[in-house]
Amino acid sequence: MKPKTFERELPSGYRLAKHVNAKDAKIGLIMNLVAFAVFLAVMAIAVFAAMIGGRFSNGIDISELMLAYLVFVVLLIAYIVAHELVHGIAYKSLTGEKLSFGISWSCAFCGVPNVYTYRKTALIALCAPLIVFGVLFIALTVVFYFISPIFFLMFAAILGLHLGGCSGDIYIMYLFFVRYKGKETLMRDTGPEMSIYILENNETQTEETK
Repeated sequence: MKPKTFERELPSGYRLAKHVNAKDAKIGLIMNLVAFAVFLAVMAIAVFAAMIGGRFSNGIDISELMLAYLVFVVLLIAYIVAHELVHGIAYKSLTGEKLSFGISWSCAFCGVPNVYTYRKTALIALCAPLIVFGVLFIALTVVFYFISPIFFLMFAAILGLHLGGCSGDIYIMYLFFVRYKGKETLMRDTGPEMSIYILENNETQTEETK
């Protein structure tokens, strides 16, 4: 029998353990500060690698720099859309339910608001963009290190924005792996808001309702 991936209604015996709202000013600010810190860290490593490797020993080609800037803008917009689509593809393939897409001041989002997904389903949907684009952008960054220092830094910037932008997803994954590890754990993901529910009598999971 195929295991259930979601519930249409919250089963009896569950309680709210954690609620995260990315539209909340404090949470949104923290998420964006963390994302910016991750971006700066990745760029610092990339610049250091380029300097010790002598990648700018021949100077900077202004025309290539302008081209890289245009490519960066186009790729960044395409990535933001693709990131949420990958979340959506994962949710759709596992639940078949209606998706919700949108953007707020703090983040772009994709959710499946009409159901409660089990922990495994939620983890797959959360991990999908992190893994898919993480592998892609790391590979492109490494390849362009040997081809063009300007495009190397451009892809490093996109990688940094990707990893930083996944900070919210990574935080929820941390909660699943460290605090709410039971396979019966449920999550309602409306997009900007995520609510985690655990069984009332499960004493191995810590309640932290906000």
